[in-house]
Amino acid sequence: MDRQALIIDCDPGVDDAVALVLAFGSPALELLAITAVGGNVPVEKTARNARILRQVAGREDVPVFAGAGRPLRREPAGAGAFHGEEGLGDLEPFEPEAGCADGHAVDAIVDLVMERPARSVAMAVLGPMTNLALALRKEPALAARLGPVAAMGGARSEGGNITASAEFNVWADPDAAAEVLASGCEVAMFGLDVTHQVRATDERIARVAAAGTPAAATAAAMMRFSQRVEREIVGWNAPPVHDPCPVAWLVRPALFGLTPCRIAVETESDLTRGHTAVEFREAVAGELPHRWATRADADGVFDLVAAAVAGAPRTN
Repeated sequence: MDRQALIIDCDPGVDDAVALVLAFGSPALELLAITAVGGNVPVEKTARNARILRQVAGREDVPVFAGAGRPLRREPAGAGAFHGEEGLGDLEPFEPEAGCADGHAVDAIVDLVMERPARSVAMAVLGPMTNLALALRKEPALAARLGPVAAMGGARSEGGNITASAEFNVWADPDAAAEVLASGCEVAMFGLDVTHQVRATDERIARVAAAGTPAAATAAAMMRFSQRVEREIVGWNAPPVHDPCPVAWLVRPALFGLTPCRIAVETESDLTRGHTAVEFREAVAGELPHRWATRADADGVFDLVAAAVAGAPRTN
């Protein structure tokens, strides 16, 4: 079976954690690297958290690179209220046995994509798009070389989760999101419109935990933390699990419905900073270069997570 070569750019984050254990355990993916960015918590913690999750999954073969610690032109903004002060909910952080790989995440992205055939390397961007924007600045040819960029970010019909109209990942670095979307990259966006359909019910969490592996226990603990926090802050009993969606789409595209569109990001207004203007009408937008996720098979996503965490550790 041909595997999809993949770089995951992330800011773990409890839902990033679920996405990572899904990716670590998915035979359909050839994980080339994890690149960390500042977002939910500072980059020093996101890089450590990625290495913790790598160790839990037994995937020390996958290099982790630390990347940008701040947005392109904004002050850093965290989301510790939803992820815990250290970014991994109730998990007590520790220093993993294996460190970060040498070099910067931006250089790793450029090198890994440019050394492989065009369109053969995909990216799942699960946090602010700062690392990818900087990579595109360094090597503009990257846009034509990357396979699909599956990004968690944005909101349309669901409204925002950080402001009335903005989702956190795009709001945190709207300038980076705007640059990536204007770059010519093949971008599929998984915003709140679709991630709010993928919710961690008690039954779904139990299905993941039943595998009994360290990865299963960790994923279930992340979702239980989200369940408690969402109940306290928002009033939802079943929290949305955002970041696994782009990874699940790369593993099994049929789980999602995507619609061609053009996406622009508001970068100037303080009131609507990070708003994603998603236009489906070709007569209005002209070319429709992007795709917007509108439908998800939530049970199918959780089936993938449960299968991924049930497997024994393996190497590429």
